Amino acid sequence: MNKSVIRKKILKIRKYRRLKKIQIQSILKILKKKIVKGKILGAYYPYNYEVDVIHILEKFQKKNYQIALPKIKKNSQMDFFSWSVYEPLSVNKYGIAEPISNKIIYPDILLVPLVAFDRNLNRVGYGGGFYDRYIKKLRKNKKIITIGLAYSFQKVKKINVNKHDIKLDFIVTEKDN
Repeated sequence: MNKSVIRKKILKIRKYRRLKKIQIQSILKILKKKIVKGKILGAYYPYNYEVDVIHILEKFQKKNYQIALPKIKKNSQMDFFSWSVYEPLSVNKYGIAEPISNKIIYPDILLVPLVAFDRNLNRVGYGGGFYDRYIKKLRKNKKIITIGLAYSFQKVKKINVNKHDIKLDFIVTEKDN
């Protein structure tokens, strides 16, 4: 099954399924096993029925993590900017909420949205390659842990990958709670 077929199928299902939340403990368990030098958490603001991470971000902020959300730039690039759960956001041309801040920061941990995933930690996003390009660029300069967040029904048998696709380090679902 090609990525566009997978994307279309899963997005249709995701629109009507509501599952229990992913808990912060699932992510903390991963971070305990891995040695993470910094406390900068890159994430996303949920869009199009993605896993809602706002409650997770609130808890990480209380644990003194610095939160960062992406802003899309020209040439299909993005950077992450400082954000607090108490700060307002603006909406970009895709309808996605972005921080107002102009302070670029580089995450140590990146919570990645996805449309589908397989057991080999490959992911299908919306097809723009934003996260693949960003992770590749960031890994040239620092060690980063990537954690995909998804509902268990988003798992597919196999994703055909190309040379630009970046595999995630971990994927957490509501069943990992």
